[in-house]
Amino acid sequence: MADNNTTAAANEAAQQATTFDIRKIYLKDSSVESPNAPMIFLQEPSTPEISIDASIKSAALDPEDYYEVILGLTVTSKMADQTAFLVEVHQAGVFQVVGVSDADMPLALEIACPNILLPFAREAISDLVGKAGFPQLLLSPINFEALYLQKQQQQANAAQEEQH
Repeated sequence: MADNNTTAAANEAAQQATTFDIRKIYLKDSSVESPNAPMIFLQEPSTPEISIDASIKSAALDPEDYYEVILGLTVTSKMADQTAFLVEVHQAGVFQVVGVSDADMPLALEIACPNILLPFAREAISDLVGKAGFPQLLLSPINFEALYLQKQQQQANAAQEEQH
């Protein structure tokens, strides 16, 4: 009888084990624009002003425990108040996440998954910028944990404002 309880407990522990697997990483969408070409190339070189916007979207997929996460990055470069280029990349991945509590799932989908996707998005952006005729651009790392905490704080502030 004790052997059956031990086996049942071991099976239950194995079923509840946390699994985090990358199933597929792919470029979902990308675009590059250089609205002031070719004149932008004839100007005196200046230090470009670079702005980066990041977004993270996730959705549960039909097979249980599978999620699509999309890291969206938009990079805008301006030189002398003119847009040199605008690059947008949506780097996506399919992840299998098992055994993570509902409370911790946003940490997996909004921090861990984007950290995996970022190097692929950085490579795509660098390639697109180079193909547009500009020096390749290497993006700095992004602190997704800080972005997540900032988002949580904004949501908490919005909830407080609604109560008043």
